[in-house]
Amino acid sequence: MSEEYVPPKVWTWDKSNGGAFAGVNRPTAGAQKDVELPVGEHPFQLYSLGTPNGQKVTILLEELLELGIKEAEYDAWLIKIFEGDQFGSGFVDLNPNSKIPAMLDKSGPEPFRLFESGAMLVHLAEKFGHFLPKEGPARAEVLSWLFWQVGSAPFMGGGFGHFYAYAPFKIEYAIDRYSMETKRLFDVANNQLKKTRFLAGDEYTIADMAAYPWLGNIQRGEAYGDAATFLSMHEYEAVGRWVAEIDARPGVKRGRLVNTNKGILERHSAADFAALPEGTL
Repeated sequence: MSEEYVPPKVWTWDKSNGGAFAGVNRPTAGAQKDVELPVGEHPFQLYSLGTPNGQKVTILLEELLELGIKEAEYDAWLIKIFEGDQFGSGFVDLNPNSKIPAMLDKSGPEPFRLFESGAMLVHLAEKFGHFLPKEGPARAEVLSWLFWQVGSAPFMGGGFGHFYAYAPFKIEYAIDRYSMETKRLFDVANNQLKKTRFLAGDEYTIADMAAYPWLGNIQRGEAYGDAATFLSMHEYEAVGRWVAEIDARPGVKRGRLVNTNKGILERHSAADFAALPEGTL
Protein backbone atom coordinates (compact mmCIF):
# COMPACT_ATOMS: atom_id res chain seq x y z
CA MET A 1 0.00 0.00 0.00
CA SER A 2 1.31 3.44 -0.89
CA GLU A 3 -0.29 5.29 2.05
CA GLU A 4 -0.87 4.37 5.67
CA TYR A 5 -4.49 3.48 6.38
CA VAL A 6 -6.25 5.87 8.72
CA PRO A 7 -9.52 4.44 10.11
CA PRO A 8 -12.54 6.73 9.67
CA LYS A 9 -14.54 7.81 12.70
CA VAL A 10 -17.36 5.46 11.66
CA TRP A 11 -16.68 2.28 9.68
CA THR A 12 -18.76 1.55 6.56
CA TRP A 13 -18.78 -1.64 4.53
CA ASP A 14 -16.85 -1.64 1.24
CA LYS A 15 -18.00 -4.83 -0.50
CA SER A 16 -15.18 -4.65 -3.05
CA ASN A 17 -12.50 -4.81 -0.36
CA GLY A 18 -13.09 -8.38 0.81
CA GLY A 19 -10.52 -10.32 -1.22
CA ALA A 20 -11.35 -13.91 -2.14
CA PHE A 21 -14.45 -13.86 0.08
CA ALA A 22 -15.85 -10.51 -1.05
CA GLY A 23 -18.88 -12.20 -2.57
CA VAL A 24 -20.03 -13.88 0.64
CA ASN A 25 -18.76 -11.86 3.61
CA ARG A 26 -20.95 -9.05 4.91
CA PRO A 27 -21.59 -7.29 8.24
CA THR A 28 -25.20 -8.48 8.56
CA ALA A 29 -26.81 -11.79 9.51
CA GLY A 30 -29.97 -13.59 8.45
CA ALA A 31 -31.41 -15.22 5.36
CA GLN A 32 -30.91 -13.54 2.01
CA LYS A 33 -33.08 -15.88 -0.05
CA ASP A 34 -35.84 -18.44 0.43
CA VAL A 35 -34.30 -21.88 -0.09
CA GLU A 36 -35.43 -24.98 1.77
CA LEU A 37 -32.87 -27.66 2.60
CA PRO A 38 -33.23 -31.22 1.34
CA VAL A 39 -33.83 -33.92 3.95
CA GLY A 40 -32.76 -37.53 3.48
CA GLU A 41 -33.73 -40.77 5.16
CA HIS A 42 -30.95 -41.13 7.73
CA PRO A 43 -31.04 -40.03 11.40
CA PHE A 44 -28.51 -37.27 10.87
CA GLN A 45 -28.68 -34.63 8.18
CA LEU A 46 -25.42 -32.75 7.70
CA TYR A 47 -25.18 -29.61 5.56
CA SER A 48 -21.53 -28.89 5.01
CA LEU A 49 -18.42 -28.53 2.90
CA GLY A 50 -15.17 -30.47 3.18
CA THR A 51 -13.23 -27.73 4.95
CA PRO A 52 -11.48 -28.48 8.26
CA ASN A 53 -14.59 -27.59 10.24
CA GLY A 54 -16.75 -29.77 8.03
CA GLN A 55 -14.28 -32.66 8.19
CA LYS A 56 -14.39 -32.74 11.98
CA VAL A 57 -17.99 -33.96 11.89
CA THR A 58 -17.76 -36.34 8.93
CA ILE A 59 -14.67 -37.93 10.49
CA LEU A 60 -16.56 -38.59 13.73
CA LEU A 61 -19.59 -39.96 11.90
CA GLU A 62 -17.41 -42.27 9.80
CA GLU A 63 -15.48 -43.37 12.90
CA LEU A 64 -18.78 -44.30 14.59
CA LEU A 65 -19.87 -46.23 11.51
CA GLU A 66 -16.47 -47.94 11.46
CA LEU A 67 -17.30 -49.21 14.96
CA GLY A 68 -20.46 -50.79 13.56
CA ILE A 69 -22.87 -48.20 14.99
CA LYS A 70 -25.52 -48.18 12.27
CA GLU A 71 -27.55 -45.58 14.15
CA ALA A 72 -24.92 -43.02 13.16
CA GLU A 73 -25.89 -43.17 9.48
CA TYR A 74 -26.10 -39.77 7.87
CA ASP A 75 -26.78 -37.80 4.73
CA ALA A 76 -24.18 -35.14 3.92
CA TRP A 77 -25.50 -32.40 1.66
CA LEU A 78 -23.12 -30.02 -0.11
CA ILE A 79 -23.25 -26.35 0.86
CA LYS A 80 -21.51 -24.19 -1.73
CA ILE A 81 -20.36 -21.29 0.38
CA PHE A 82 -18.97 -19.27 -2.55
CA GLU A 83 -22.45 -19.39 -4.09
CA GLY A 84 -24.07 -18.25 -0.86
CA ASP A 85 -25.93 -21.46 0.02
CA GLN A 86 -25.34 -20.69 3.70
CA PHE A 87 -27.59 -17.66 3.41
CA GLY A 88 -30.65 -19.62 2.31
CA SER A 89 -33.59 -19.56 4.72
CA GLY A 90 -33.42 -23.29 5.41
CA PHE A 91 -29.75 -23.16 6.33
CA VAL A 92 -30.17 -20.07 8.50
CA ASP A 93 -32.99 -21.83 10.36
CA LEU A 94 -30.42 -24.46 11.37
CA ASN A 95 -27.49 -22.10 11.87
CA PRO A 96 -28.23 -18.40 12.45
CA ASN A 97 -24.49 -17.78 12.11
CA SER A 98 -24.52 -18.95 8.44
CA LYS A 99 -21.36 -21.04 8.77
CA ILE A 100 -20.84 -24.68 7.88
CA PRO A 101 -21.46 -27.24 9.20
CA ALA A 102 -25.09 -27.34 10.31
CA MET A 103 -26.92 -30.47 11.38
CA LEU A 104 -30.45 -31.75 11.89
CA ASP A 105 -30.72 -34.61 14.38
CA LYS A 106 -33.90 -36.49 13.60
CA SER A 107 -32.94 -39.67 15.44
CA GLY A 108 -35.61 -39.13 18.09
CA PRO A 109 -39.29 -38.20 18.20
CA GLU A 110 -38.58 -34.47 17.84
CA PRO A 111 -35.90 -33.30 15.35
CA PHE A 112 -33.60 -30.54 16.54
CA ARG A 113 -30.77 -28.45 15.13
CA LEU A 114 -27.09 -28.28 15.96
CA PHE A 115 -24.64 -25.64 14.83
CA GLU A 116 -20.92 -25.21 15.56
CA SER A 117 -18.74 -28.23 14.87
CA GLY A 118 -17.54 -28.52 18.47
CA ALA A 119 -21.12 -28.82 19.70
CA MET A 120 -21.78 -31.57 17.16
CA LEU A 121 -18.72 -33.52 18.27
CA VAL A 122 -19.77 -33.42 21.92
CA HIS A 123 -23.40 -34.29 21.10
CA LEU A 124 -22.53 -37.28 18.93
CA ALA A 125 -19.81 -38.57 21.26
CA GLU A 126 -22.17 -38.41 24.24
CA LYS A 127 -25.09 -39.89 22.33
CA PHE A 128 -23.15 -42.96 21.21
CA GLY A 129 -20.78 -43.28 24.14
CA HIS A 130 -17.50 -43.19 22.22
CA PHE A 131 -14.50 -40.87 21.92
CA LEU A 132 -15.35 -38.81 25.01
CA PRO A 133 -14.87 -40.10 28.56
CA LYS A 134 -18.04 -39.93 30.64
CA GLU A 135 -16.56 -38.31 33.75
CA GLY A 136 -13.54 -37.27 35.75
CA PRO A 137 -10.12 -35.91 34.78
CA ALA A 138 -10.06 -37.77 31.46
CA ARG A 139 -13.26 -36.04 30.32
CA ALA A 140 -11.98 -32.66 31.47
CA GLU A 141 -8.75 -33.17 29.53
CA VAL A 142 -10.58 -34.04 26.31
CA LEU A 143 -12.91 -31.06 26.61
CA SER A 144 -9.98 -28.76 27.37
CA TRP A 145 -8.14 -29.79 24.22
CA LEU A 146 -11.36 -29.69 22.19
CA PHE A 147 -12.04 -26.10 23.15
CA TRP A 148 -8.37 -25.21 22.75
CA GLN A 149 -8.90 -26.08 19.09
CA VAL A 150 -12.23 -24.26 18.87
CA GLY A 151 -10.58 -21.12 20.20
CA SER A 152 -7.45 -21.54 18.08
CA ALA A 153 -8.97 -22.09 14.63
CA PRO A 154 -9.67 -18.39 13.94
CA PHE A 155 -5.98 -17.58 14.33
CA MET A 156 -5.01 -20.25 11.77
CA GLY A 157 -7.82 -19.76 9.27
CA GLY A 158 -9.26 -16.29 9.53
CA GLY A 159 -5.91 -14.95 10.69
CA PHE A 160 -2.93 -16.64 9.06
CA GLY A 161 -4.77 -18.30 6.17
CA HIS A 162 -6.63 -15.15 5.22
CA PHE A 163 -3.73 -12.72 5.27
CA TYR A 164 -1.17 -15.15 3.82
CA ALA A 165 -3.28 -16.63 1.02
CA TYR A 166 -6.58 -14.81 0.47
CA ALA A 167 -6.27 -11.09 1.26
CA PRO A 168 -6.29 -8.80 -1.81
CA PHE A 169 -2.84 -7.48 -0.84
CA LYS A 170 -0.09 -8.61 1.50
CA ILE A 171 0.24 -6.88 4.86
CA GLU A 172 3.54 -7.71 6.56
CA TYR A 173 2.34 -6.94 10.07
CA ALA A 174 -0.78 -9.13 9.71
CA ILE A 175 1.16 -12.06 8.21
CA ASP A 176 3.85 -11.79 10.88
CA ARG A 177 1.27 -11.56 13.66
CA TYR A 178 -0.70 -14.64 12.63
CA SER A 179 2.33 -16.66 11.52
CA MET A 180 3.70 -16.21 15.01
CA GLU A 181 0.44 -17.32 16.59
CA THR A 182 0.02 -20.30 14.27
CA LYS A 183 3.54 -21.50 15.01
CA ARG A 184 2.92 -21.04 18.72
CA LEU A 185 -0.21 -23.21 18.47
CA PHE A 186 1.73 -25.90 16.61
CA ASP A 187 4.32 -25.76 19.37
CA VAL A 188 1.62 -26.20 22.01
CA ALA A 189 0.40 -29.33 20.24
CA ASN A 190 3.93 -30.57 19.56
CA ASN A 191 4.94 -30.26 23.20
CA GLN A 192 1.87 -32.18 24.29
CA LEU A 193 2.33 -34.89 21.66
CA LYS A 194 5.90 -35.45 22.81
CA LYS A 195 4.36 -36.70 26.07
CA THR A 196 1.18 -38.43 24.89
CA ARG A 197 0.11 -40.52 21.90
CA PHE A 198 -2.95 -38.32 21.30
CA LEU A 199 -3.81 -34.82 22.44
CA ALA A 200 -5.71 -35.78 25.58
CA GLY A 201 -3.70 -38.88 26.47
CA ASP A 202 -3.29 -42.38 25.12
CA GLU A 203 -6.83 -42.63 23.72
CA TYR A 204 -8.05 -41.20 20.41
CA THR A 205 -10.89 -38.74 21.08
CA ILE A 206 -12.98 -35.94 19.64
CA ALA A 207 -10.17 -33.58 20.68
CA ASP A 208 -7.99 -35.20 18.01
CA MET A 209 -10.80 -35.17 15.45
CA ALA A 210 -11.24 -31.43 16.01
CA ALA A 211 -7.58 -30.45 15.77
CA TYR A 212 -6.44 -32.93 13.13
CA PRO A 213 -8.10 -31.37 10.04
CA TRP A 214 -6.62 -27.97 10.83
CA LEU A 215 -3.14 -29.03 11.90
CA GLY A 216 -2.96 -31.89 9.41
CA ASN A 217 -3.81 -29.85 6.34
CA ILE A 218 -1.09 -27.32 7.13
CA GLN A 219 1.45 -29.94 8.23
CA ARG A 220 0.98 -31.96 5.00
CA GLY A 221 1.28 -28.86 2.82
CA GLU A 222 -2.35 -29.01 1.70
CA ALA A 223 -3.48 -25.59 2.95
CA TYR A 224 -2.75 -22.00 1.99
CA GLY A 225 -0.31 -22.63 -0.83
CA ASP A 226 3.22 -23.30 0.42
CA ALA A 227 2.35 -22.57 4.05
CA ALA A 228 4.07 -25.76 5.24
CA THR A 229 7.41 -24.45 4.01
CA PHE A 230 6.73 -20.89 5.11
CA LEU A 231 5.92 -22.04 8.66
CA SER A 232 8.72 -24.65 8.84
CA MET A 233 6.43 -27.59 9.55
CA HIS A 234 9.43 -29.92 9.74
CA GLU A 235 10.12 -28.46 13.19
CA TYR A 236 7.05 -30.14 14.66
CA GLU A 237 8.03 -33.80 14.57
CA ALA A 238 5.54 -34.99 17.18
CA VAL A 239 2.69 -33.34 15.29
CA GLY A 240 3.90 -35.07 12.12
CA ARG A 241 3.87 -38.45 13.87
CA TRP A 242 0.34 -37.81 15.19
CA VAL A 243 -0.95 -36.66 11.78
CA ALA A 244 0.47 -39.73 10.06
CA GLU A 245 -1.16 -42.08 12.57
CA ILE A 246 -4.56 -40.47 12.19
CA ASP A 247 -4.18 -40.28 8.39
CA ALA A 248 -4.14 -44.09 8.30
CA ARG A 249 -7.50 -44.61 10.05
CA PRO A 250 -10.21 -45.90 7.64
CA GLY A 251 -12.91 -43.67 9.12
CA VAL A 252 -10.67 -40.64 8.78
CA LYS A 253 -9.86 -41.47 5.17
CA ARG A 254 -13.55 -41.55 4.34
CA GLY A 255 -14.47 -38.53 6.45
CA ARG A 256 -11.91 -36.35 4.73
CA LEU A 257 -13.46 -37.10 1.33
CA VAL A 258 -17.05 -36.12 2.09
CA ASN A 259 -18.38 -32.94 0.46
CA THR A 260 -15.16 -32.46 -1.55
CA ASN A 261 -14.31 -32.33 -5.25
CA LYS A 262 -11.56 -34.92 -4.82
CA GLY A 263 -13.92 -37.30 -3.04
CA ILE A 264 -17.72 -37.35 -3.02
CA LEU A 265 -19.74 -34.16 -3.28
CA GLU A 266 -22.56 -35.69 -1.26
CA ARG A 267 -22.77 -38.77 0.92
CA HIS A 268 -25.99 -40.74 1.40
CA SER A 269 -24.69 -44.25 2.03
CA ALA A 270 -21.45 -46.17 2.43
CA ALA A 271 -21.85 -47.30 -1.16
CA ASP A 272 -21.07 -43.78 -2.37
CA PHE A 273 -17.39 -44.39 -1.64
CA ALA A 274 -17.34 -47.41 -3.97
CA ALA A 275 -17.51 -45.11 -6.98
CA LEU A 276 -14.18 -43.45 -6.14
CA PRO A 277 -11.14 -44.24 -8.28
CA GLU A 278 -8.95 -47.05 -7.02
CA GLY A 279 -6.40 -45.83 -4.51
CA THR A 280 -8.47 -42.87 -3.31
CA LEU A 281 -9.19 -44.57 0.01
